[in-house]
Amino acid sequence: MFNYLEYIREKNFPHIWCAGCGDGIVLKAILRAIEKSGISLDETVMVSGIGCSSRTPGYVDMNTLHTTHGRAIPFATGVKHGNPKLNVIVITGDGDATAIGGNHLIHAARRNIDITVLLYNNYIYGMTGGQCSPTTPTGSRAATAPFGNIEPPFNTSGLAIAAGASFVARADVYNVANCEKMIAMALAKKGFSLVEILTPCPTAFGRRNKMASPVKLMEWLRDNAVPAAKWKKMTEEERRGRMETGVLMDVDKPEYTAEYEKLVTSLRTGK
Repeated sequence: MFNYLEYIREKNFPHIWCAGCGDGIVLKAILRAIEKSGISLDETVMVSGIGCSSRTPGYVDMNTLHTTHGRAIPFATGVKHGNPKLNVIVITGDGDATAIGGNHLIHAARRNIDITVLLYNNYIYGMTGGQCSPTTPTGSRAATAPFGNIEPPFNTSGLAIAAGASFVARADVYNVANCEKMIAMALAKKGFSLVEILTPCPTAFGRRNKMASPVKLMEWLRDNAVPAAKWKKMTEEERRGRMETGVLMDVDKPEYTAEYEKLVTSLRTGK
């Protein structure tokens, strides 16, 4: 039986997340995926920026970095480049990674550096007051959009695919088994991997959008997060307002640190 106590810093509990927040669900999925992957905690580094999701490293018993807003991916890139043998996991949110950190996300995917990015998409800036984020759905209310957001949201997974990521998946906190599976697959992939995890904020997003209880948000995910196999059979009209989940991209391509090492070897040996 899986023992969570082997993976957490008990002294840092209870956690600070709101009641009903899906971040705790994601944390448990991450730990189970790590356990199933068999990777060493001593050779794993978890890096985060700023936001609700970025509190995650404080609860896990491994090497961790809690960095500045939007800069988790550059820090992780430095860690991986400094020691390519490490397993590097980035914990970030939709605001942290697609707004102030958006350019870093694009170029880490383009370089295909071997890090695993777990992006908690809560559809809003949850920690700082409920402002619109780049993923807030059109028409949804927020502190900065009291009459409804008029902007189209980012397709974050699509952005990572277009930028050149090796592995991209989307999961949600209602279907926990699939979330754990997607994380495990990302950890096993050589190259840049991103799992976008749908975990709507019950406090800043749900209360403003007629989903005041976490149960309502879970029901919303149940009804609107669609497995890839079913998605392919749906019409454009049926897809409107819903999200495809599962593996969205899985390809093999040269990885940055391995290519860099080849270059260094070539220059050193003259071959």
